[in-house]
Amino acid sequence: MSVAARFMTTTRRQCMVAGLLLLIPLLTSARGITSLGSDDIAWLRRDGFGLDTISVDQYRSLGRERLLDAQLTGRVDGQLPPEITTLIGSFEAIRIPTTQQLVTLQAEQQRIKALPDGSDKVAANKALQAQGNQWLQQAQQAELLQAVYGPNQLKEQLVWFWLNHFSVYAAKGRIRWELADYVQNTIRPHALGKFKDLLIATLESPAMLEFLDNAQNAKGHVNENYARELMELHTLGVDSGYTQQDVQQLALILTGVGIAPVDGKPQRFNPKFAPLVVNRGLFQFNPQRHDFSDKTFLGHVIHGSGFDEVNQAIDIIVHQPACAQFISQQLAEYFVADQPPKKLVDKMARTFLHSDGDIAKVMRTMFDSQEIVTSAGKKFKDPTQFVVSSVRLAYDGKPLANALPLVNWLNQLDEPLFGRITPDGWPLDGASWSSSGQMEKRFDIANAIGTGNNQLFTPVGSNSREAGFPMLTTRLYYDAIEPRLTAPTRNALAKANSQQEWNTFLLSSPDLNYR
Repeated sequence: MSVAARFMTTTRRQCMVAGLLLLIPLLTSARGITSLGSDDIAWLRRDGFGLDTISVDQYRSLGRERLLDAQLTGRVDGQLPPEITTLIGSFEAIRIPTTQQLVTLQAEQQRIKALPDGSDKVAANKALQAQGNQWLQQAQQAELLQAVYGPNQLKEQLVWFWLNHFSVYAAKGRIRWELADYVQNTIRPHALGKFKDLLIATLESPAMLEFLDNAQNAKGHVNENYARELMELHTLGVDSGYTQQDVQQLALILTGVGIAPVDGKPQRFNPKFAPLVVNRGLFQFNPQRHDFSDKTFLGHVIHGSGFDEVNQAIDIIVHQPACAQFISQQLAEYFVADQPPKKLVDKMARTFLHSDGDIAKVMRTMFDSQEIVTSAGKKFKDPTQFVVSSVRLAYDGKPLANALPLVNWLNQLDEPLFGRITPDGWPLDGASWSSSGQMEKRFDIANAIGTGNNQLFTPVGSNSREAGFPMLTTRLYYDAIEPRLTAPTRNALAKANSQQEWNTFLLSSPDLNYR
């Protein structure tokens, strides 16, 4: 029986912990380190994707409240390693402005369209699709690299949370070419700001407008897709009391909200409409496509006036108690528990309402609560949390040369970044990610990380391969992890016969699959 098979067999008996042992002598100096308390480590494991030396040192230096203050106000010391900054900067999807990408894309689409049917046309279409896939992979890599190395781990988790909450599907239309802009200019700058500003930023994003079809929403050709999902999935929740008429009225309000053309041709507007045109980058409100009738939305009369109708509607939505409750529930499900305490959610919702939707203040309410600590060890990691936390622990700040393995691992775990076809985002509950098949895949990934059998330190296109495996028995391990391991995990680790297997079974243990 293979090592993996033996491990998985024992897993079913011991909650996925088994293995063989390496008797690694305890370092005297490591034993002499004063360990942080259980509450401290529990809080830190919720605050970030996973422990590394920098996050523990930050906590020691600042303490919980000062660290939380620094994170919520964007004053965390540190930055991405220079090698990571250079790697991200090398991606064309990041480096080339989105407008330029779309201009080039449209020109190539027109060129291919004019080609006669045949092998040349097929090859050109394949090449264009390959470029789109490359743009997607680069956007995925950039986001995962920032998740692993970002010094403000609370913000990094929120960026992932909002990307999932305001989910877009890469394979639709031109979205692959728009993803880097969506992450870097729509979600990331607003992750800790006012929810209204974040909502408007997503509303004006080309990726969102294309995914939910509002780019085609025009007077006489109304498309309700975005209006419905904006209320059901982004703000109010399905059972919040809005009606189908509210969906229809919001869809009319959103007519004309779309994307500026990139064909280079001058636009001509009726003189009475020209002053009402709104252009912000690729976003455009075209009043000639807008329904100027008066609308009644969520009990409020909104007079036909152009883009100001959108601002009024968004303001009405974000001040609904249902919005405060829904967003607080979603945040608590992600950070605290699959079924978070109602008392905590209600408290967060009150903060949301009293602070005009200030995300940072809502997060402070949650992270100052006792529930964030008392629920420790019970929240099962989703695939992104598992992969990112494993890499953070195993390599502890060592700069990667290749992030494609991270992308591929998420694909294997059925949670590809920007890969959710439906607009509801990936599930937040543990049951969706804890099947036996999922566990087996996690073991394989833990094995790849623990044995060093991956390409994380091999630059893309290089034939060289860095040998070696991570050494997990560091000060970080003895100080923050080893004192809190459960008996089954200790027993399994006590039977390992190589450092690689020891690494593998630590990373795949229940202790590190829960947070």
